[in-house]
Amino acid sequence: MKQELKQLVLQAIGALRESGKLPSDFVAPVFVIERTRSRDHGDFATNAAMMMAKAAGRKPRDIATDLVEALPPSPMVSKVEIAGPGFINFFLAPAAFHAEIEQALGQGDRYGRNNDGQGRTAGVEFVSANPTGPLHVGHGRAAAIGDSLSRLLAAAGWKVFREFYYNDAGVQISNLALSTQARAKGIAPDEAGWPESGYRGDYIAEVARAFLARESVEADGETVVASGDADNLDDVRRFAVAYLRHEQDLDLKAFGVGFDVYYLESSLYTEGKVDETVRELVAHGHTYEEGGALWLRSTDFGDDKDRVMRKSDGTYTYFLPDVAYHRTKWQRGYERAITELGSDHHGSLARVKAGLQALDAGIPANWPEYVLHQMVTVMRGGEEVKISKRAGSYVTLRDLIDEAGRDATRYFLIARKADSQLVFDIDLARSQSNDNPVYYIQYAHARACRVFRELADRGLSTDRGNGIARLDRLDTEHESVLMVELSRYPEMVESAAAHLEPHLIAQYLRELAGALHSYYHEHKWIVDDADLRDARLALVAATQQVLKNGLDLLGISAPESM
Repeated sequence: MKQELKQLVLQAIGALRESGKLPSDFVAPVFVIERTRSRDHGDFATNAAMMMAKAAGRKPRDIATDLVEALPPSPMVSKVEIAGPGFINFFLAPAAFHAEIEQALGQGDRYGRNNDGQGRTAGVEFVSANPTGPLHVGHGRAAAIGDSLSRLLAAAGWKVFREFYYNDAGVQISNLALSTQARAKGIAPDEAGWPESGYRGDYIAEVARAFLARESVEADGETVVASGDADNLDDVRRFAVAYLRHEQDLDLKAFGVGFDVYYLESSLYTEGKVDETVRELVAHGHTYEEGGALWLRSTDFGDDKDRVMRKSDGTYTYFLPDVAYHRTKWQRGYERAITELGSDHHGSLARVKAGLQALDAGIPANWPEYVLHQMVTVMRGGEEVKISKRAGSYVTLRDLIDEAGRDATRYFLIARKADSQLVFDIDLARSQSNDNPVYYIQYAHARACRVFRELADRGLSTDRGNGIARLDRLDTEHESVLMVELSRYPEMVESAAAHLEPHLIAQYLRELAGALHSYYHEHKWIVDDADLRDARLALVAATQQVLKNGLDLLGISAPESM
């Protein structure tokens, strides 16, 4: 709808040029077509006249008057008004909404998709948890957001690669190995010999038992067999990392999340990518040595201070492998790179971007893009849940899936904007009531499905073609509200993908479900009048399709019965 209205305005500008009311070389400015806040002011409004005023040297309302007079007739527009300083308000004809119903039914699963990405490549990195323990609820929020972002970008015409970066090197991995070794030797937390920074969760004992039992585990296509030799710390480390990587993969599979690329931090060192990145930075003159350390002159690229890359003892600081890793993304052809992280990583973003700019490799200044999520507070019975016995110090993603189910967990972790703190109420997520938003949405889909079963039970049928032809019979307020809500879906997909905000889809679906439920309570869908019945069922079927499509973007099922 927005695109069609935009074309009408552009045609009007062209007509004004031809008539001499605008200079022949007048260039149409960038203007917006957007939904009005109240339908009393129309369905859409544009600021085109105000954006044209300065270049045209005329008052906005005068230009708006000329634009309205020059607008070509359209079956989708019933009325046009000028408001305020020069806004043009469009009141859509019923035919415009009828066309959306027909498109939703005709395009099915493809309805709402667009080609903004034009097949270009986008890499979406998310979760990227250290393989040192079970995934916690923060990882779950990252998984829900990252996977939905990937689905949205694919719906917007991007070729998407989901990527998981395993931090399988460094101090935390050493602590994992020492903790598992201690457990394998019969040492428990708080006993003499327990590592100072050891991991205390029960899962460490599980890894140790599997190691001593010489079990095998598959991770990232490689089978790792435990040696059972607790004195061999390298064997312990290798098995423990593989064991927990495998467990994380199982949790993500249970959450409906998969990845196209698994990238190991250790490979940056074994393949020389870190050293290669340092050489490039030095070669382009953006480094200097001071106090025996190698520094990146990151202030040249907007950072608040220069950063140490290589310490005086020869080891690298943590941000350097991040630069090397993102450099590989650029080399692998990601025209767009999006990284979903916890907000606690905020401080490192500027230095990573500075390092990428310092490579002088043609990487855009806004590359990569970041989506940061805030913490999740888990509640049960009105009290905060803080500890999972198995993990030792935090609530795991598996805890939520087991208690609330995959669909509810995904919805609740997506439902608010990523940079907003989120409260996950387990009791609400488990409830089968209208207060539970995911239940409310799924029940709307199931309700739409049920009406067609009821139709068959009564020995009746519906003629989809006749329903589309008789959409003019839909003239009640509830039908009007539902058609307006349905027509918003393609715009919501476009906006959510453009702004990397999947919560917009979650909120939209709740509003659409509300409109369908209200329609159901106020009007019978299966009526004796065949034409009216066909028209109403066409609207219901279109709404069912949009609910299904939107739920799929969130990775949530659309049940046909509940």
